[in-house]
Amino acid sequence: MEEALKQQPSDCIKVVLFGPESTGKTTLSKQLARHYNSVWVPEYARDYLQEKWNDERKTCEPKDLLPIAIGQMALENKLALKTDSVLICDTDLLETKVYSEAYYSGTCDPILDNYALKNFYDLYFLTYIDTPWEADDLRDKPNERERMFNAFETALKTHNKPYVLLKGSKEERLKIAVQHIDRLLNNKL
Repeated sequence: MEEALKQQPSDCIKVVLFGPESTGKTTLSKQLARHYNSVWVPEYARDYLQEKWNDERKTCEPKDLLPIAIGQMALENKLALKTDSVLICDTDLLETKVYSEAYYSGTCDPILDNYALKNFYDLYFLTYIDTPWEADDLRDKPNERERMFNAFETALKTHNKPYVLLKGSKEERLKIAVQHIDRLLNNKL
């Protein structure tokens, strides 16, 4: 199982959209992939939970987190082979770790915890809560966005992850993200 959570080597720069639900991560992931004519890694948990629930509102349980993490890494490793420039990740294992600790009494599976910290990303984009809440089948905590934002920022700081805070309109966020990714790409040359 541990091998399934391991990041495979790749030649691309990896950036992660990171933050609470309904803060524009997927929208920005798609915009960035289009901008760089690259690929983005969707959030595996969405398909996993939607299929599990079969359109009925249920809850994500601790036993779901490892299958979600394994599916996320399989998707990331597969898509990383399709680019040598930049891979846009809609989420990562550190995000799963933050949700695990926030929703399940401060706990996280030790194997998931290990790989959440071990896997490497060049930059995180922490998405702020200044976007309108949009309900869907999977989002369930509209009143906890500030608490979750603080948990995400604390995780980045605690684990010394490089990050940029993204606030403002979709256009402003895209512009700031592009500036930072361009810098990473220029340093890669």
